[in-house]
Amino acid sequence: MRRSAVIAGLGLLSFLLVGIASAQEPDVEGSKDHPLLSRMPNFYIHDYEEKEFAQYEFQASANATAVVEGHYYALRYDLQEGSKVPSQLQIIRNYENAIKKIGGTVLWDNGDNKATLKLVRQGKEIWTNVVATYGGTPSYYLTIVEKDTMKQEVTADADAWLSDIQTTGHAAVYGIYFDTDKADIKPESEPTLEEIAKLLRKDESLKLYLVGHTDSTGEFAHNMKLSEARANAVMNALVSKHAIPAARLRAYGVGPLAPVASNRSEEGRAKNRRVELVER
Repeated sequence: MRRSAVIAGLGLLSFLLVGIASAQEPDVEGSKDHPLLSRMPNFYIHDYEEKEFAQYEFQASANATAVVEGHYYALRYDLQEGSKVPSQLQIIRNYENAIKKIGGTVLWDNGDNKATLKLVRQGKEIWTNVVATYGGTPSYYLTIVEKDTMKQEVTADADAWLSDIQTTGHAAVYGIYFDTDKADIKPESEPTLEEIAKLLRKDESLKLYLVGHTDSTGEFAHNMKLSEARANAVMNALVSKHAIPAARLRAYGVGPLAPVASNRSEEGRAKNRRVELVER
């Protein structure tokens, strides 16, 4: 078999796993190989889905999973009729060897037909789930998420928040980032925290409830605890790093109980993951 690495546009590395696929069945309309990963020979794209921002739960090790959010791709490849059938393990090993060749790692495989791969490239984590299934037509699936910060539609603005609080008694804040399922604030949240501090300095009589919200994904009890932990993390950051008196702030979590959008779409879930400033 022949393997080669090919440099794609914008510095993304693409590689050919083996051979050249025959072109009997056409790829489904609108589909394309991921710019990083090409296909096994003699396979065509049967199903294709791409989303600008979505999440997927990867098997990160034998005992742990990781929910990764970012640019999402889901591809199903079917074998062209009459082509030689590779084993499921052969497909998995081809992708594992190729990802390792360009500096990636194999996080997990089940020794048979499933694997999780990860590559860090240009500050972006690229996670890939490979599954080979032969229950009829020989097929395999790639689920790929390029982990990146979602572009926020609502910018941090102390004046806008103050107007919302004066009008409705509360303001929704986006732009405070946490690792998945954790309450540690990421460094890129600092501009938003500074705007909250700016708001509190503009009106020194203002006291706030910091209310953490989650989407409906996961266990209810866990989300309640997580939302409160994140609200406390915001409060502690404002007190310790921005010199806001602790007496002006109280932190609470309401989990998924007060959505502002439907949890049936990723866009809605993203809007529901927020901190609200509520006037006391």
